[in-house]
Amino acid sequence: MHIVILGPAYPLRGGLANFDQRLARQFMAEGHQVTMYTYSLQYPGFLFPGTSQYSDQPAPGDLDIKVVINSANPFNWRKVGRELRLLCPDLIVVRYWIPYMGACQGSILRRVKKNGHTKVVCITDNVIPHEKRPGDARLTRYFFKPVDGFITMSDSVEKDLRLFTDKPSRLVVHPLFDNFGDPVFKEAARKALQLPEGPIILFFGFIRKYKGLDILLKAMKLLKDNNSPVVPKLLIAGEYYGGREEYEKLIRELNIQDLLIMRTAFIADSEVRWYLSAADFVIQPYRNATQSGVTPLAYHFEKPMLVTDVGGLPDLVPDDKVGVVTKPTPEAVASGIERLYEKGEAYFLPCLKEEKTRYSWARFSKTILSLAKLEQ
Repeated sequence: MHIVILGPAYPLRGGLANFDQRLARQFMAEGHQVTMYTYSLQYPGFLFPGTSQYSDQPAPGDLDIKVVINSANPFNWRKVGRELRLLCPDLIVVRYWIPYMGACQGSILRRVKKNGHTKVVCITDNVIPHEKRPGDARLTRYFFKPVDGFITMSDSVEKDLRLFTDKPSRLVVHPLFDNFGDPVFKEAARKALQLPEGPIILFFGFIRKYKGLDILLKAMKLLKDNNSPVVPKLLIAGEYYGGREEYEKLIRELNIQDLLIMRTAFIADSEVRWYLSAADFVIQPYRNATQSGVTPLAYHFEKPMLVTDVGGLPDLVPDDKVGVVTKPTPEAVASGIERLYEKGEAYFLPCLKEEKTRYSWARFSKTILSLAKLEQ
């Protein structure tokens, strides 16, 4: 079949682009022709809180990527929609993660559907966004109309979806991010990153308010003040997406600079495996969540996790099997870190290895094709 993936891809960077490119390779491995349509302009500057939207890595030579969509230009939407209508692919897989994209993607897909052939399946990262803005619901409904079916990756998103549509959907777990290379020995990873010996926990990914880094910082203070049996270093690896001054002020007020290793720049794809391999445990102290790309990343590198009991995270990380689940409070997170070290990495590894088998790309692609009634 001819499949088009409409969403972030190179030269854009980040988890969504990595996901879409890995999915394209899965479809290609199954014998399908895949074309990727991505953004020449994904966000206007005022909507993007990071330093750059674009990758500085070499372009992937094995993927057919067309950098043609301008999210802010309605004339462009008509042009791209007409091009895709005439291209007449069997299936378009489109990403939906923020209502801002609803006008652009909805307009493109309305034109495509006029060909009477192309099926549209949406991978729905969020229905209700983490940071809400006026008009979100209207944009979401506009986008949903030309979509034939939805893939969700957590129960919470599935429930949110039902507030907007009764169209068919399938719930399938976020597959493993296995495109960052294999794990390396912890000692080698720490040497490569110039990290100290001793216990180290990891907060990984873009730093945004809903991810609860401030909760984790306060938990570190509690571990220090309460003379916990193990007070690990906290490695913070990821780019600030707003609030940098607030976090730096909080760190000074808590007086925990000696417990932190700050790597607060964008982590290139080529460096991801070093950070995950260097840590003892991965900590996700989120205030709210649907699902998280960090979870399948931790599964791939076989790192036990702490997650908070919000959104779909507890479903992805069975408590006391592949990690611990806590309330999103400093006290609970501090206690959870103590539990991780009390149990030890080896305690969680058997269940973690077994659980990760659920996270296959073949299962994910099969679910998409089944939903679109295109499975061969």
